[in-house]
Amino acid sequence: MKIWIARPMTAAVTARAREAFAGVEIRETNAVMSEAEMLRALSEFDIVVPTLGDRFSAEIFAKAGTPRCKLLANFGVGYNHIDVEAARAAGVEVTNTPGAVTDATADIAMTLILMSARRASEGERMLRKGAWEGWHPTQMLGLHATGKRVGIAGMGRIGQAIARRCHFGFGMDVSYVARSPKDLDFPADREESLLAMAGQVDFLVVAVPGGPETRHLINAEVLGAMQPHAHLINIARGEVVEEAALINALQNRRIGGAGLDVYEFEPKVPQALIDLDNATLLPHLGTATEEVRSNMGHMALDNAAAYLAGEALPNRV
Repeated sequence: MKIWIARPMTAAVTARAREAFAGVEIRETNAVMSEAEMLRALSEFDIVVPTLGDRFSAEIFAKAGTPRCKLLANFGVGYNHIDVEAARAAGVEVTNTPGAVTDATADIAMTLILMSARRASEGERMLRKGAWEGWHPTQMLGLHATGKRVGIAGMGRIGQAIARRCHFGFGMDVSYVARSPKDLDFPADREESLLAMAGQVDFLVVAVPGGPETRHLINAEVLGAMQPHAHLINIARGEVVEEAALINALQNRRIGGAGLDVYEFEPKVPQALIDLDNATLLPHLGTATEEVRSNMGHMALDNAAAYLAGEALPNRV
């Protein structure tokens, strides 16, 4: 039984993989898999552990024919880079790692809310280049976060964790849009539409899954509906936000700012976005802690172990 892990993992996950599974091969680069590598993965291995950027598309499955691989144990909760329908048609199951990423991703959302509202990234750049002339009463005035209204687009595990932090930690009022009403342990208003919610909130946080249904969910119309002081926060997937429209809104100061951890053409980030002082930019740090990345790896290996034992897959998507 051969297993291919598509990226170097934490020491704990690497040790477990080598001890628990025979025939483990761990790819030594962090680059996304090429088409040739994905075809090799499907033809030479029984289980593959891919991750963000490894685009197992319908075209790849068509080229692979009848694959040897029977499980893509995705490292990550998001799996929009895998055509699940095409995988199943080819006899390949797909799993992910939900739950492990929730709190860390919610923490990054709060980091971006505070950094964007309080102009922290801009202030640090000013200080580091020696341009700070000292404190004064009107220096770098930002938006006070406490007591404001946050709008959550997508009220799944991560959306709820963000909303809970906003409400209990910062006394914020919560609005949300979701496919169905949620049974929540905090007060929240479900809005009829994203467009209506965008015009009411001080912070619009994107926490929806990636994929064709949510591509460019945040577009020029939604950005145009936002209040001039409001901030957009994206910790979901880059393609959920129409990047060109966001750049235009920021350049023309139509919104107060944006805090981004993901990008439409990741890892490419437009220079126009980098140049903006009202954009706070992080390099996809949402789950970047030792504990969380190890937990994700162990969940992927749990799915692999269940498949090898002929048991139900814990996190089948």
